[in-house]
Amino acid sequence: MVLILHHMLVSAYLYFRDRARFLSQDGSAIEPRRRPTDPNNESDFYFETPSTSAAAVGVKNQSITDSTNIRKISNGHAEPLRPVRISRSSIALSAVLQLASVESFSRLKNTIKEAITALLPDVDKVVIYLLSKETGELHTDDAEPHVLPDHGIVRQAVQCRRDHISRNGLRATDPALELLPHVGTSGGSRSIVVCSPVVDEASNRVVAVILASCSDYASLHESQLDLLRKHIAACFRRLIHGRRSSYAGMAGVEDQEHAADILALCAELYDQDARKLQIKLVGYLQRHTAAQSGFLMLIAEDTNQLFCQVVGDQLLDPDIRYPSHCNSFSAALHEKKPITLDDISLTSRQDIAEMLGFDVQSMLCVPVIEPVEGKVIALACVVNKKGATCFSAQDIKVVQTCFKYTTPVLTSTLAFQKERMLKNQTQTLLHVAKNLFTHLEDVTLLLQEIMQEARHLTQAERCSLFLLEKEHNELVAKVFDGDIAQGQTEEGDLLQVPEVRIPANQGIAGHVATTGELLNIRDAYSHPLFYRGIDDTTGFRTRNILCFPIRDEKGVIGVAELCNKLNGAFFTNFDEEIATAFSVYCGLSIVHSLMYKKVWEAQHRSHLANELMMYHMKVTEPEYLKMCSCIIPPPEHFGEGFVKFRFLPRSISTDDSLQAILSMFDDMGFIQRWRIERNTLARFIILVKKGYREVPYHNWYHAFSVTHFCYLLYKNLPLHDYLSEMEIFALFVACMCHDLDHRGTNNSFQVSSKSILAALYSSEGSVMERHHFAQAMCIINIQGSDVFENLSSKEYQQVLDLMRDIILATDLSHHLLIMDDLQTMVKDGYKKENMKHRNLLICLLMTACDLSDQTKSWSSTKKIAEQIYHEFFSQGDLEKAMGNKPLDMMDREKAFIPELQINFLEHIAHPVYRLLYQLFPQCWEVEQQVMQHKRTWQYVGEICTSKRHYLHGTSLDIFDDDEIDKIVMQKLAESNGGNNSIGVEG
Repeated sequence: MVLILHHMLVSAYLYFRDRARFLSQDGSAIEPRRRPTDPNNESDFYFETPSTSAAAVGVKNQSITDSTNIRKISNGHAEPLRPVRISRSSIALSAVLQLASVESFSRLKNTIKEAITALLPDVDKVVIYLLSKETGELHTDDAEPHVLPDHGIVRQAVQCRRDHISRNGLRATDPALELLPHVGTSGGSRSIVVCSPVVDEASNRVVAVILASCSDYASLHESQLDLLRKHIAACFRRLIHGRRSSYAGMAGVEDQEHAADILALCAELYDQDARKLQIKLVGYLQRHTAAQSGFLMLIAEDTNQLFCQVVGDQLLDPDIRYPSHCNSFSAALHEKKPITLDDISLTSRQDIAEMLGFDVQSMLCVPVIEPVEGKVIALACVVNKKGATCFSAQDIKVVQTCFKYTTPVLTSTLAFQKERMLKNQTQTLLHVAKNLFTHLEDVTLLLQEIMQEARHLTQAERCSLFLLEKEHNELVAKVFDGDIAQGQTEEGDLLQVPEVRIPANQGIAGHVATTGELLNIRDAYSHPLFYRGIDDTTGFRTRNILCFPIRDEKGVIGVAELCNKLNGAFFTNFDEEIATAFSVYCGLSIVHSLMYKKVWEAQHRSHLANELMMYHMKVTEPEYLKMCSCIIPPPEHFGEGFVKFRFLPRSISTDDSLQAILSMFDDMGFIQRWRIERNTLARFIILVKKGYREVPYHNWYHAFSVTHFCYLLYKNLPLHDYLSEMEIFALFVACMCHDLDHRGTNNSFQVSSKSILAALYSSEGSVMERHHFAQAMCIINIQGSDVFENLSSKEYQQVLDLMRDIILATDLSHHLLIMDDLQTMVKDGYKKENMKHRNLLICLLMTACDLSDQTKSWSSTKKIAEQIYHEFFSQGDLEKAMGNKPLDMMDREKAFIPELQINFLEHIAHPVYRLLYQLFPQCWEVEQQVMQHKRTWQYVGEICTSKRHYLHGTSLDIFDDDEIDKIVMQKLAESNGGNNSIGVEG
């Protein structure tokens, strides 16, 4: 009879406790609604009813006791109900409490379903597999009874022993589709499928599998589901071993008169705060043992310490902690038996009296044992028995009976509180990361912020931070904190003092920097690496130390050292985990701060370099006004043959060359077509001219000659039938800029000399060409010199992309790579609509312009060759000075210039102009001129190989040898029948 009565009481309590939250004024059920906000929000459910009058629901003149449901009665009317929030944490705790009353496997399955439906959002269906005691297989009777499928998401979850979450439906062959009919196949479902195995750690077996479909699944759901799985496993173990629920076993309480009180106590243990729950437990023990006071000593697993948070009805702040291995409570912990005041040492009695605030006359300490694993989780203590000199055996039974039914709630609440602490700590770490990454611009401020956050996270008294200088093998501290003597002002601000350097292999910090391992020292003075000299000097006492490394991807970059745990005897395992996680953010922020500093310094150096360049390239007022105010001369102003291939652009003076560029811009229609401002164009032309150095060949005259040949192609060939206006415009401007800031050396020299240009561009290839384009961009970006400023954003991007590709095409290695494609294009026929053909043609035209000096008269070509070899031999001299062996063509002592020129014309220049002639027959004259120069160099070579002139052929002297010129002219006249129509003299 007693058993039935108690069972009914428990069931009624659980039922009405839950229903009380969900009833409206008229007794109708209030359905929970989900608030469409953040899925991680703990207040994700709420309940509400429509506004009704008090008369309609029969509450007029009725005493209202539930203030959460009805605000007040006024004039016979009830105000509308406010939403009542039910947090997910409450639902999770309620689910755990429900598991404590489960008495059968069928009830366990239903309870799990109810818990999953409450925890996850918009659950469509839940299927539960349970381990069969008879067959040893996972089995379900949902839908059609069957055992665990041999494939699919359920089988994968069991094999991997971890959650499987599918956010895009299931595969068509997955057996779970039959169990979850509303879940579609991959890519066609909005439901999320959650498959979660429940592992019994004691037997290391999967005892249950939860399969559910819902609308969302976030990190908070995962943590609550993890807590639920632990209690499902504990419930399963209890059922499989034939243990009855604590509530069902209430009928076995020897002292039946306390059964109702225990039931009432259990009803009150709904707090999510473990401290408040302990106050209720201690209050119950005090009343039923007639004790003056009581307290619980909980066990911290990570530090193996005893800590007390509550004494009587008072909360302790901070907690009081004792080491569990060396105190008078050891017998209760290890032997798991009650102890009295006689078993406690005098020192411990004094500590307890100090904690309580009064003398201890009698005491009872009973271990609280977790029923599943059989370990001690707390010590329940009552002090000073009223009306007696000591506590009795009946008092021991009272304590043991109390915790027989309340231990599951206590352990669950402690576990929940720990999970909440971890969540808060994670949020704190994210906040810390935000703080750290807002101080990247100043390393000193960043280090100060790191020390402050480290102290705050671990509750340490002091922090020191050292950066590792590997080149000196030293740890350097530039920022300190502590009291005034250690570098802190009276206002509490950190004070920067002269840096301190210590060897990277000495002391605690050196050990951590060398090994890369965290060091947690509980007693600093007993550690062999600790140096007491500083404490003796300053009067500061170091009790304990937590020292951890700070790393980047390459290794240790620094060390942080925390001293003296403020709210504990020493740093805990939890502190170690926090420090390890924190060190990751420290490493990232320090590396990025140092990188930011380097970039900042590089930007300033670049800014200074640009200022210096602009100073030397400064456009003077007279030349600017001259270019802006003059009438643009027509092309014929510079010579009759200005638009003919045989014209020599180098015959124009430097000043006139600027006017000639302006004239070509106007004659080609670019000024009108692209809406170029006159003053902008003038400034651009002057800056480009100043951007060329005074080197023998790659100077402004070379750029002018190349640009003029591009103009000749435009005037003499039907380029508009082959290219767009934009492409022709980009080609012309690129010709002007294609060798900007050329240093008279080639790409291989930049790489071998490890120049700054090589450091910037060698990884991409075409070092000098990329530098030329970068210089062109610098000029375009100068205020008042952007000739593309009136283009649309799309056109602007197109013209810059074209310029880049065209300038990169001046690298002869690039030209040689595309020769086969060029020949194929010419053979198959050019197609304007083919983008590849247009790109190939632009590259061919740029190369033809770049080599155009080979298409002029012999006297001009010979002079250009002399300038080229001056540059080559200067580079060869530099390479020799560096200890390198130059190529023969760069070595003034080995170069045979006629042979080098013949090879160049035969393998590089003539194939270019032959292809150009095949595409444009109008270029026959250009191709013939190149062939003529090849024959001329052959004559020069023959003369130089004779005994008389051999020595002349190995140096630049051949360009000044009048006798060679005389013989060559004679041979050319003979070969042409006395006709120099090809332009021997020019």
